[in-house]
Amino acid sequence: MLRQWIATPLLLAALIGGARADEVKVFGARDAVDPTEVARILDRTAPIKMRSIRLLDGGAAGVAGASAAAAKAGVPSALSLPVQFAFDSADILPAARPQLDAIAAGIRLLPSAQSIVIEGHTDALGSDSYNEELSQRRALAVRSYLVASHGLDAGRLRAVGLGERAALPGTKPAAPQNRRVQFRGE
Repeated sequence: MLRQWIATPLLLAALIGGARADEVKVFGARDAVDPTEVARILDRTAPIKMRSIRLLDGGAAGVAGASAAAAKAGVPSALSLPVQFAFDSADILPAARPQLDAIAAGIRLLPSAQSIVIEGHTDALGSDSYNEELSQRRALAVRSYLVASHGLDAGRLRAVGLGERAALPGTKPAAPQNRRVQFRGE
């Protein structure tokens, strides 16, 4: 009984400590994107490493149910690119292609069963409905580019438009950094 009384709070503390807000690796427009880093961030099939809790009697209790995010401590769960589009459009500008090409190379390094979510985001300028529709069209344009230019399987790429709902932490809703495309492993 004493073991359970001691282990339960420790287990909860370990799980809560590991559950943190999503970390996003944010790339600037001129930053080189490393395909290996892309694969490391998007990979959700990597083995989960467990931590253990040492009990007072010297035994160890495994931390069962630890999230993949906690297991991959320090590794972002998503990456963000400031994909450049023509004004008021979903047309990808040529300047955005090198970063998208590196994303495609990183996705190719993942297991073929690994799915990727492509999230379109906008800043808070414009109406909610307009921003949601524009972000969806832009996410679909990125998906189409990756499929058409790199032969990636369309079935493993899911495009969603989030509009202005998910600003980057530490930015104002109207900040230009929020006009981005974010990638996550599923």
